[in-house]
Amino acid sequence: MKRPAGKTAAKKAAASDKDSSAGQPAAGRTSARKSAAGKTTPGKPVAKKAVAKKGVTKKAAAKKLAPAQALAKDAAVVVGKAAPAKTVATEPPSGESRTALVRRARRIDRELAEVYPYAHPELDFENPFQLIIATVLSAQTTDLRVNQTTPALFARYPTPEDLAAANPEEVEEILRPTGFFRAKTKSVIGLSKVLVEEFAGEVPGRLEDLVKLPGVGRKTAFVVLGNAFGRPGITVDTHFQRLVRRWQWTDATDPDKIEAAVGALFPKSEWTMLSHHVIFHGRRICHARKPACGACPIAPLCPAYGEGETDPEKARKLLKYEKGGFPGQRLNPPQAYLDAGGIPAPPLGAG
Repeated sequence: MKRPAGKTAAKKAAASDKDSSAGQPAAGRTSARKSAAGKTTPGKPVAKKAVAKKGVTKKAAAKKLAPAQALAKDAAVVVGKAAPAKTVATEPPSGESRTALVRRARRIDRELAEVYPYAHPELDFENPFQLIIATVLSAQTTDLRVNQTTPALFARYPTPEDLAAANPEEVEEILRPTGFFRAKTKSVIGLSKVLVEEFAGEVPGRLEDLVKLPGVGRKTAFVVLGNAFGRPGITVDTHFQRLVRRWQWTDATDPDKIEAAVGALFPKSEWTMLSHHVIFHGRRICHARKPACGACPIAPLCPAYGEGETDPEKARKLLKYEKGGFPGQRLNPPQAYLDAGGIPAPPLGAG
């Protein structure tokens, strides 16, 4: 018995749809499912999203954050977050293939390694204790300001035992130039007390221990692990976040997700130096407001080329630190930096 013509046509159309859907990329199928899920029945009102209270905007709410809360942002670590972020392969936001993204990202790092062969942590330190204290103090200020302030701090309180027993008012007076000095004083004294009471006065070399210390989050922990203990880690500071999004290595905005996405593009052994290369480039050439695109050595590889000044002469005038002929951030920089023409920073109060 013959099937009705209508049923045959419908069956063929369904099969055709199924075949075409199978050939779509995963992202396309997901979008299609989301579109279908978002359809509403004609005549039924669409539920409106919850609206914030009248007159209160996100920007206004952010301004109400206390200085201590802003400082503690890096240290906001919850239970179970101490483990390294998973390095998972994410969908390239630029639309290029995964293989092409990995190749371009690694080529950018190779180019930056040639431009900044002397890249290094820009905080002065002689031991893990000095580095962790300096890194905590660097929140909401520059490494230069920290480097100009810590010599007096470490001269008076050279060990965790000394700082743990310090008078908070005296420490506040020393740290005043770094900003948020009361919150920072509380963090460094509290951190020192925990080091004395739980770690025999030694800075631990494990991520899960470091993030338990007052004022220490993943970013600070990876600075310490990578530069004091030689254990690879990605330092996701504001410069790093800005540049990896400009380069379309990831479109994530959460630091932990950025860490995971970028970590998946590179061998673990390269993570620490990758962080130095990216941060150096962000401070010297690829600035937040006026990137010097016309003087950028990786311009041909950058999807964001043109966001800044493209005229070579004008771009060169935007270069900072040694690239612009100015002092760097460290009072006592590595010899390799000096050999490359780098100029040490002036002490606090000089000039």
